[in-house]
Amino acid sequence: MKHFISMQQLSGETINRILKEAESVRKSPITINKQLFAANLFFEPSTRTKMSFEVAQRKLGLEVLDLHKEGSSLIKGESLYDTAKTFEAIGADFLIVRHPSDYWMDEMEEEGHLNIPVINAGSGKEEHPTQCMLDLLTMYQEFGNVEGKKVVIAGDIKHSRVAKSNAHALEKLGADVYFSAAPGFEDQSLHYPYITMDEAVEIADVLMLLRIQHERHIYKTEMYDYLSLYGLTMERAAKMQKHAIIMHPAPINRGVEIDTKLVESKQSRIFKQMENGVYVRMAILTHVLKEWGIINENEINKRKALNII
Repeated sequence: MKHFISMQQLSGETINRILKEAESVRKSPITINKQLFAANLFFEPSTRTKMSFEVAQRKLGLEVLDLHKEGSSLIKGESLYDTAKTFEAIGADFLIVRHPSDYWMDEMEEEGHLNIPVINAGSGKEEHPTQCMLDLLTMYQEFGNVEGKKVVIAGDIKHSRVAKSNAHALEKLGADVYFSAAPGFEDQSLHYPYITMDEAVEIADVLMLLRIQHERHIYKTEMYDYLSLYGLTMERAAKMQKHAIIMHPAPINRGVEIDTKLVESKQSRIFKQMENGVYVRMAILTHVLKEWGIINENEINKRKALNII
């Protein structure tokens, strides 16, 4: 694997191997016995992704190089590729990149060649593979696997990179994927069936809610009745199957796509997803670094196993 950019590049076997490693890391933390520099290049706002990458890096014992866009040469017109090459030149061992362009990796490869691995922390409306992996880990912890499970992704499908990454991966792993969306929020380029939210709550093993991606809309969307018409209300949640779980990649717009009382309800796994983000990103980092030959098994120190259920 050259770079960690898209869920579509990963086989089911690779996905399962990384998930198994993430669960192992959760129970028995690891560190890398080698000085390595991680460069975090975030060109969009981020809380969970950026901070969990940084926690993952520090838990692994890595040095963190954090780009601040406002104080960098980007404001002078430097390209993403030249910024990436700069970090490579000064000694970064890998790059974590989030960028508003849908295809920023393709644009970088058109400009030149990078000799260090790149991990996609979010590309426009198209992909968010590390979020998908932490979502999958959360589902695997709940059900053992996702084969045959009905997963409904509900919300602003058209503008969601999370929806796309999850739908492709879940289908590959044998899940039955459905979408639910308000009119205008559908993505007709994707072949998954659409159902109403009332139908979704009755069939879903996993109900994954998405916020309205206002920052990606050409025109501002006003949805005053969104919760009652298309969101997860208390009344709808009462019709969910007892074993079903509620997920959300966050940030959450409480009272819009989900009733605020449901965010930390018994069926919610929203904050468990965030916790899993650290373990998954630790596993992805070590996986990529081993694939590139930057580290080997002898440079990974495993600590004593923890009693985590």
